[in-house]
Amino acid sequence: MKNFHRYLMPGMVCALLLPCVSLATSAARSTFGSMPDGRKVEAVTLKNDHGVSVTVIAYGARIQSLVTPDRNGHEADVALGYHTMEGYLSTRQFFGATVGRFANRIAKGQFTLDGTHYQLTINDGPNSLHGGIKGFDTQLWKVISVKQGPTASVTLSYVSPDGDQGYPGRLAVTVTYSLGEDNQLTIADRATTNKTTIVNISNHTYWNLDGEGSGTVMHQRLMIPADQITPVDKTQIPTGTFQSVAGTPFDFRHAKAIGQDIRDGRSSQLLIGKGYDMNWVISRTKSAKPRLVAQVESPASGRVLRLYSRQPGLQFYSGNFLDGTTVGGSGHAYRQGDAFVLEPQIFPDTPNHPNFGSAELRPGEVYNNRIIYRFSIDKGSAGH
Repeated sequence: MKNFHRYLMPGMVCALLLPCVSLATSAARSTFGSMPDGRKVEAVTLKNDHGVSVTVIAYGARIQSLVTPDRNGHEADVALGYHTMEGYLSTRQFFGATVGRFANRIAKGQFTLDGTHYQLTINDGPNSLHGGIKGFDTQLWKVISVKQGPTASVTLSYVSPDGDQGYPGRLAVTVTYSLGEDNQLTIADRATTNKTTIVNISNHTYWNLDGEGSGTVMHQRLMIPADQITPVDKTQIPTGTFQSVAGTPFDFRHAKAIGQDIRDGRSSQLLIGKGYDMNWVISRTKSAKPRLVAQVESPASGRVLRLYSRQPGLQFYSGNFLDGTTVGGSGHAYRQGDAFVLEPQIFPDTPNHPNFGSAELRPGEVYNNRIIYRFSIDKGSAGH
């Protein structure tokens, strides 16, 4: 029996008198659809042995679906999205997308860097949002690596040319999605430049822990360990100040239902965003290691999502502009409050607020943003 290990298949571990157990997470490539010019859009599905799978498509380097079981073992897709390319091409909703070069808003699309003034494309009232008119979410990325094993992964790349949407520098970007047997999905963003520029890349997945198309998320319970927010003006640009969450609807330091205070008419900030659409201050600087920046749990399904990041800010958006005109993969219309978005990033409009820190990336430096989602199940009964 001493040479027993010679006969094991790759990715298998066996113990004497016990059955073999697969430790491999699979990765399968396919074609999701085509761009209007005929270019094929690749899809890669990562799947583990616990019923968790994520499909990533090359258009926007985005999460097209994420399936995970509930407390009764029933699987559901908890990420909003479409089943065809036509849906993604017909309207820009940022479903599951990698957003950049600069996630969130830049006031009037303007900033100054090393004494030079830059004007970006405008696509959100008077401001630039998520990279401008043609952000990363509108681009066809290239799948450059697909790996299987205990942790399966897919890496996609895109090169944003100098001057793209008004941004300086040629920016070379990769995004790697990794899924392990621990039900942890990691997104690793990496970028380099040949000219000093600004970078803020994040992921814009809309989540509903009861399943996409299942209805409102207002009963799902959210915790954000932040003492402050960065309040905004009427165009949703930060004023440059910091506001305590104590005694306001923005206090999620102890878990509460997303909808508990969302209709508090005393908050001008909620009226501006038509709900939650705000940056929470996790810290004033980046952390050395990823730490918990949000936790959401559904009393109905038992699904729990924990989010870890090194970034100082977290944009929480409560799906305020889903208006029922979008029909998702389930065939159900997405309505206001049917999903939430959690985007780890630096603070919005950082290039125009020196007290927010720096968004600069210089030649020879490497931008990194690591987003970790951990999925688990609360075994308690529904409504607990």
